[in-house]
Amino acid sequence: MRIFVTGGTGFVGSHFLQCALDAGHEVLALRRSSRSRPRIPLSREPDWLDKSMPEIEESDLVGCEVLVHLAAHSANVPYDTLENCLVWNVIEPVKLFEKAIAGGLPRFVVAGSCFEYGTAGERYQSIPVDAPLEPTQTYPASKAAASIAFRQLAIDKNVELIMLRIFQVFGEGEAERRFWPSLRRAALAREDFPMTQGEQVRDFIPVEQVAARFLEACERSDLRPGEPVIENIGTGQPQTLREFAETWWQQWQAIGSLKPGAIPYRPNEVMRYVPKVG
Repeated sequence: MRIFVTGGTGFVGSHFLQCALDAGHEVLALRRSSRSRPRIPLSREPDWLDKSMPEIEESDLVGCEVLVHLAAHSANVPYDTLENCLVWNVIEPVKLFEKAIAGGLPRFVVAGSCFEYGTAGERYQSIPVDAPLEPTQTYPASKAAASIAFRQLAIDKNVELIMLRIFQVFGEGEAERRFWPSLRRAALAREDFPMTQGEQVRDFIPVEQVAARFLEACERSDLRPGEPVIENIGTGQPQTLREFAETWWQQWQAIGSLKPGAIPYRPNEVMRYVPKVG
């Protein structure tokens, strides 16, 4: 199978490249320039397309059987403006998908986010995929808008689409400012780690499992043209942020101390994101 990938130098994208290449697939991966490198070392290189998303032409996608869309604009706080998030997470990807459809590409596998659910997440023990989308910030709002736009495009153009909403992914190659890398850095440096009270409930899933789920979606035989599918990606095992931190703190045999309550919660923090899976 020949797979076209956006976001191949990102966190989840880098792991997906490795997963797809290990499985023997041909991969054409988009990157802004040859200076852009994946977040983890790859056993071999994919075919690279050095262009920005608006520069992609229909001819670039000839021969590809699946488009895996992992690129995301402003996925980590502080988020960009709503206008910019909508341009790069909705409008430009829709234009790309239309070019791919015109070229005959039949299947689209798209990364969504648990943060699309927003405040609705606090009303569910386990969030179903048909829960209302009530995002609280600009990036999640653009991802929710993208879900609606991509779904309608798949119906209108009669193509296969599966959107996988990722819950609390972590692992190698993650942005250094995020929680797990920050925790690890403090543990290995034998420093204390200031954090919130850690009462947020999340479903933490290793990035390798997320990459594998995306590859499975590429290979599935049950997707139908014009019938979009949405699924959550998680483990089904909720944990508080504090429990997660304590588990890894012990695993790394940290000398410093965790400092719950040392920093405040973020504005509009949603306290529970737990998916209904399976």
